[in-house]
Amino acid sequence: MRLSKARVQNYRSIRDTGLFDIEDAKTILVGPNEAGKTALLRALQQINAPKDVPGFDPLRDYPRSKFNDITTGKVDPSQVTVVEVHFYLEQKDKEAISEEFTDCVYIYGRKLNNEAWHRLDGGPSAPNYGEIKKDLIRLCAHIDSQTSTPEESSDDEIVKPSDNLAAITDGWNDGARIDDQKEKSLKDWLDVILPLVDEENTKEEKRYDKINQVISIGSKRKEVLKQLSARLPLFVLFSNYFRVKPIIHLEHLAQRIETNVLDDDQYDYGNQCLLKLLGFSARELSNLGKAPEPKAGNAVALKGYRDQLDNRSYQLNAASVKLTEEIRSVWLPDAKRAEADKLRVQADGQYLKVVVEDDLGVEIELDQRSEGFQWLVSFFVVFFAEAAGEHENAILLLDEPGLSLHGLKQREFRSTISRLAEGNQTIYTTHSPFLVGPNELDIVRVVEMTDREIGTKVHTTITAGDPAGLLPLQEALGYDLAQSLFSQQRNLVLEGLTDYWYLDATAQLLREENIVSLNDKIALIPANSAGKVVYYATILRAQKLKVAAILDSDTAGDQAAQQDTLVHTLGNKAILRTKDAYTGTVSKPEVEDLLRDTIINVAKNDLGWDVAAVASSQPNRPIVDIFTSEIDQFSKYKLAKAYLRWTRDHNASELTQEEQKQWVELITKINKALK
Repeated sequence: MRLSKARVQNYRSIRDTGLFDIEDAKTILVGPNEAGKTALLRALQQINAPKDVPGFDPLRDYPRSKFNDITTGKVDPSQVTVVEVHFYLEQKDKEAISEEFTDCVYIYGRKLNNEAWHRLDGGPSAPNYGEIKKDLIRLCAHIDSQTSTPEESSDDEIVKPSDNLAAITDGWNDGARIDDQKEKSLKDWLDVILPLVDEENTKEEKRYDKINQVISIGSKRKEVLKQLSARLPLFVLFSNYFRVKPIIHLEHLAQRIETNVLDDDQYDYGNQCLLKLLGFSARELSNLGKAPEPKAGNAVALKGYRDQLDNRSYQLNAASVKLTEEIRSVWLPDAKRAEADKLRVQADGQYLKVVVEDDLGVEIELDQRSEGFQWLVSFFVVFFAEAAGEHENAILLLDEPGLSLHGLKQREFRSTISRLAEGNQTIYTTHSPFLVGPNELDIVRVVEMTDREIGTKVHTTITAGDPAGLLPLQEALGYDLAQSLFSQQRNLVLEGLTDYWYLDATAQLLREENIVSLNDKIALIPANSAGKVVYYATILRAQKLKVAAILDSDTAGDQAAQQDTLVHTLGNKAILRTKDAYTGTVSKPEVEDLLRDTIINVAKNDLGWDVAAVASSQPNRPIVDIFTSEIDQFSKYKLAKAYLRWTRDHNASELTQEEQKQWVELITKINKALK
């Protein structure tokens, strides 16, 4: 199953985040310090945390300013849901449950007292008595009329099956829900009267089966909930503070574990994860390191001792190989400097060591490597240990991953997170622009806390009241723009980010079906507004590069297109307008109008924004204007993101013929302007 939405309430700095969307692969949380990002991840972990992770503690976790409500009994922890998540079912989940419930959404929550609850949204629900009452009466009329041997009461009076049913349903009103007890009573009655149903009477046979099926819905629903609960993903949280110690004294660690005096936040947690990955407890490895070698002549004892040592050696070697493969996939060694040739986990007496062997064969303890490399090793140790055997069904929660990695290594690690996210949904927090890709703004959630009375909020759209919340995004865009601004000979400047998304995604759809191809040597550069197009165009032209611009045909676009500087810089032929390709009736079309019918459907199906009737009655009005007036808190970013998601699962043939024609014309003009 895949996480689709989440909500956290009444947890530390969080009052109520509101229900926010989670992406299928990875979701990025950005925001300033003290916004509540770490608290958000810690709360999410409690949905299904690894063993030995402490649960909620009302004293520590309930908002401090409201704690008197707990102590005075005004608030009952058993009634406070802290975290709630929504899952949609994948094919394997659907195959494991009853067919009637395959289109349901599975909702799971955890309360402040650590009790869990769950429910299904959608699918058939347990019936009320009134829904089956008429069928029961008609079935009774049929079986009462059959000439079967009657039951006898103690006073020799005939007891009809309908009398037994009346006794069972005595006191039931039409709204009474068929719960477990009522279902059992009705099923027992149906089992008794089955021989009385005339098997030649097709209508009554079907009525019997229908009643049996309907009253079973409640128990089926409970069984589905039980099955889905067993398939709940594990939530693995990795904090930047967790580290694997390069040298572990096994006896000391075993004693600390046995006396419960562990340093939970730092090395001991990482060390325990390493031992879990190896398949040994600290005590087992310690005892093995102290065990004397058996005396010569005792073949059985010698073999047992050797088997123990070999088992330890093989498991340490297997873990070393696994970690080395993962580290190499990120810490890419070049021809001159293989910084992580091999990672080894070695046991020597009471010491367990993690060493790195370079390309010269020199072994160096882990703590003599860079902070970034230590972090990477620790990350994979915790991931493989906590999700051992279940990592294919784990959700990764990464708190500031790669904080100590160099910026360019963070960019490489971003691809590793993407690779992990293919099999494990990943949610991570970051302040770093290098961990937010230029094509990943649609998967960013901004976390902020502008007022402690309101608490932490999560914005699905790229907005924030605190400018610091958007800083990583601005830095990411600035860095990538600086890297790509002069990298291509051909450059197309667009008004904004949403225009970039629409053009890039639609061009990809058309290319995949060989309808038309946007020249892949053209760099697409969003300028943030129509007024800034002239600045980008001027800078690029000054570098002797080919430049064209595409502007909406609205008022802002008209003003930009008429600027003398822009006309002088590019010439009229390189200033493209949406109306040049548009074939509809809107007098001042924007990019969205080139996809008018499709985004109306996408908005309705994906976002619940239904403007179809208004758009149909006002065909001359720009579609963005309609959305703005009809939808409260309308966001162009949210609409464009919904379209991006739609293009991942659909193809160009699902665009209307008019839309295809318009985009073919626009892309052809772009290619011609920058040939």
